Amino acid sequence: MSARNQMLLQLTRLPFFLKLWNRMPLGSLRTRVDYGIFPYPHYAYGLFWAATLAAALDIGRISAIEFGVAGGRGLVALEHAASEISRETGVAIDVFGFDSGAGMPAPVDYRDLPHIWGPGFYRMDVDKLRGQLSGAELVLGDVRDTTAAWIGQSHAPVGFVAFDLDYYSATVAALQIFSGTASTHLPRVHCYFDDVTTNDLGCMNPYVGELLAIREFNERSAERKLCLVEQLRVHRHRWEKWQGRMFAFHDFAHPKYTQLVVSPERADSQLPLG
Repeated sequence: MSARNQMLLQLTRLPFFLKLWNRMPLGSLRTRVDYGIFPYPHYAYGLFWAATLAAALDIGRISAIEFGVAGGRGLVALEHAASEISRETGVAIDVFGFDSGAGMPAPVDYRDLPHIWGPGFYRMDVDKLRGQLSGAELVLGDVRDTTAAWIGQSHAPVGFVAFDLDYYSATVAALQIFSGTASTHLPRVHCYFDDVTTNDLGCMNPYVGELLAIREFNERSAERKLCLVEQLRVHRHRWEKWQGRMFAFHDFAHPKYTQLVVSPERADSQLPLG
């Protein structure tokens, strides 16, 4: 570890330093992504690496999506991060926010965790939110219909998705986003699932909610999988709550899945075996 990173690591252990750094976000984009100096650091992380992957694959434009917009703070943060990351990487980023616009519908059954969420939760003030957005597009309506329609239209390949729909049924519908041909998504898509955990009263488990939606998605295909980004903590300078909620969609049959995206120069840095 460089002396600079050692100093930053020591500073981030001070109670006030991270708050101060977030209020005055100085430093390079990569440094702030690595240390989580963004209002939604998980969005910045996923989007940065999506754009970095796209650049390595010579893909000049990607789509970033938030499912479950509610008041819009996350979508605004995603839009701001996209603007900065686009300037840095040279990859254009189109931002979309999917939501009913009218709050959560009635739960379908126990798998939607009705003991935690219910109809009308997280209503959106559509006009107010649109006034806060500069380029992101709101896609309003039943996610079952809007996702299917969106994937059938012409868009840049999906590179990052945040799933924050709470319900099992809504998450299953949103996962249609990965049902298109290889041209509709990058070979690996960073995904954030907000509701794979909940409070102590919720007692989250693999048979309900987003975890069940992910498991069933993985059971449907041998070539398309949603997997936890393993050992993410190893690559981060500190522990952050969102690290256990970061997944990646893998399309193993994607024509670009096996394309080398790491500089060949790294091979020279490895110690010889034996």
